[in-house]
Amino acid sequence: MAKTPHLDDDSKRLAELGYKQELSRTWSGFSNFAISFSIISILAGCFTTFGQAWNNGGPIAISWGWPIISIFILIIGLCMSELVSAYPTAGGIYWWAAKLGKPVHGWFTGWFNLIGLIAVTASVDYGCATFLNITIGRFSESWTNFLTPLNRTFILFAVILVLHALINIYSHRLISLLQNVSVYWHVVGAAVVVLILIFGPEQHQSLDFVFTETFNNSGFADSAYWFYILPLGFLLTQYTITGFDACAHVSEETQGAARSAARGLWQSIFYSAIGGWILLLAFLFAATDVDAVNKEAGFVGAIFTSSLTPTMATVVFGISTIGQFFCGMSCVTSMSRMTYAFARDGAIPGSRLWAKVDRNRTPVNAILAGCFAALLLTLPALYEAPNGAPLAFYAVVSVAVIGLYLAFLIPIWLRLKMGDRFEPGPWNLGRWYKPLGWIAVIEIVVVSVYFVMPVVPAAVPFSDDFTWTAVNYAPIVLGVMVVSVGLWWALSARRWFTGPRRTVDDTPEPTPEGEPVG
Repeated sequence: MAKTPHLDDDSKRLAELGYKQELSRTWSGFSNFAISFSIISILAGCFTTFGQAWNNGGPIAISWGWPIISIFILIIGLCMSELVSAYPTAGGIYWWAAKLGKPVHGWFTGWFNLIGLIAVTASVDYGCATFLNITIGRFSESWTNFLTPLNRTFILFAVILVLHALINIYSHRLISLLQNVSVYWHVVGAAVVVLILIFGPEQHQSLDFVFTETFNNSGFADSAYWFYILPLGFLLTQYTITGFDACAHVSEETQGAARSAARGLWQSIFYSAIGGWILLLAFLFAATDVDAVNKEAGFVGAIFTSSLTPTMATVVFGISTIGQFFCGMSCVTSMSRMTYAFARDGAIPGSRLWAKVDRNRTPVNAILAGCFAALLLTLPALYEAPNGAPLAFYAVVSVAVIGLYLAFLIPIWLRLKMGDRFEPGPWNLGRWYKPLGWIAVIEIVVVSVYFVMPVVPAAVPFSDDFTWTAVNYAPIVLGVMVVSVGLWWALSARRWFTGPRRTVDDTPEPTPEGEPVG
């Protein structure tokens, strides 16, 4: 009788969940934390979506909104940490939903998660291209004469997507190292930016401005400020602190995943929330020329150019651009692993192609397909919005937030329904799962409603000023996805999609006497 090969604890647990160890398990617990910390990326979200909060709420949407919303996001993260500890698989979110509920739960969770990860990749790389365009322009005036700003940004966006695909394809072992470098870049880089904004400007804003000032640059009536405009500003926090499900998607590549992936998930949220708040407060204290910021539709770069010397402003732009590049690289890694896992279970058209790994055990086709989808999703960014704000970018951001958080919602809700029948992993919430779970569910529902709403009056259907270039197309993208995969489920998939497919043979091996073991 042939001997069963030795499996370490991680591979044994993965086999219990139904999968062979196909991906290379070379990541440390710190690397697992690093990928989510890099995707959250305070050097990306805090810079690229600052204008959303500035225009919709003003300083209080940032100084108060960030810590308050961060607490809710941390609660969501704690609920997810419990799930990844119990089920450390690359399928992550959708696998949990299928395990805790029915195949239909896994089906919709997987599609929400996939569209969310594609949108995150698109938004981060487009933001990186925006800052790279500015940084290059500060070194070369001739660069600014090349095409239009939107066209230059989109070309850089495509180039960055290609670079991230190549890095993920050909530098699999290097990715883990780069994730670790990214953590230090985000910590040290953010600290340098804060120090520049403390000592660089000749004067600073008052505490009263930072913690009590309100703005309404949305175009909507001031009467809607507290119940509509200010919540729209919270997109800054909700978008920046997302993508932390990456800890789950790379759990099959992480050593000691049942504990380290759970810790990595909630810790990436916690430390990002603290670092991001300090960074954003530095922005606000340095925003002494309010008119300059308003003139550029709340773009954070106006703070740097109006309060710092040209050299110092360029340093800040450069630090953020590199941080965003690291962030986008991590997004592609997470997106491709989720695509691979979902395709492995037959849920994506052409699944065999997307679930294929090369000799380096890297899902090459999944990487290429996800990057191409991110490019397509961002095509509306080629058209300028009427008020000059990056509304198409904010729409992609909304797709990312809603897609990901709805994917988080389903397994958290199913875990609540399961109650004491849930078999927890080594990291769990104990009796706290119920109150924390309900808080998470309610917060996600509220957020999802707000972020499909118009962000400017010109985006309100049937209004006199309506124009398609101002539309928040998040509900269109998500609506098309829900209808398409819903019809696919009703007409076909419900008859053959049974949820996660086992790739290991769990048939008990017979003893020499022919009796089954166990």
